[in-house]
Amino acid sequence: MPDIEREQTIAEQAASPLEYPGLLPLIETLRQEHGDWVRDVVQAFGEITLIVPREQIVAVCQYMKTTAGLEFNLLADICGADRGPEEEPRFEVNYHLFSTTKYHRLRLKVLLNEDDPHVQTVTSVWRTANWHERETFDLLGVIFDDHPDLRRILLPDDWQGHALRKDFPLRGYEPYSLT
Repeated sequence: MPDIEREQTIAEQAASPLEYPGLLPLIETLRQEHGDWVRDVVQAFGEITLIVPREQIVAVCQYMKTTAGLEFNLLADICGADRGPEEEPRFEVNYHLFSTTKYHRLRLKVLLNEDDPHVQTVTSVWRTANWHERETFDLLGVIFDDHPDLRRILLPDDWQGHALRKDFPLRGYEPYSLT
């Protein structure tokens, strides 16, 4: 019974109204002006996520930062996710944006295939992307092209593999194994 109640709660939360309804007209304007920039818009849990082609991520980020009414002047986080080796596209990179003047949030998502996990760096738009992209590279193996200093940030330089990939061994590889 608790599982059924939990699923109902999740479904209710997913259908909850958006926290930033004023963003929707701006997102529609973006879709009309630059239709190739937005593959999909997902509205769930009071949030808006734009699925963006990887080739357009820098242009979209620059637009989101500088366009009147949007003004997403803070890159709060970049994080990656491994959907699993059986999924294609396998990886996603999530850019969490915040406007310190309009007080709204937005997530941009780029999907990447396992055989080509490359996306352009956004360090030219937000300098803080440097550290976030290094972390995503270190833990998932996503490569940020033209990054000024793409190297490991959390794990040792000689670490083999990427620890947050779903096919990474739970006990790690030798010599770092716990056994």
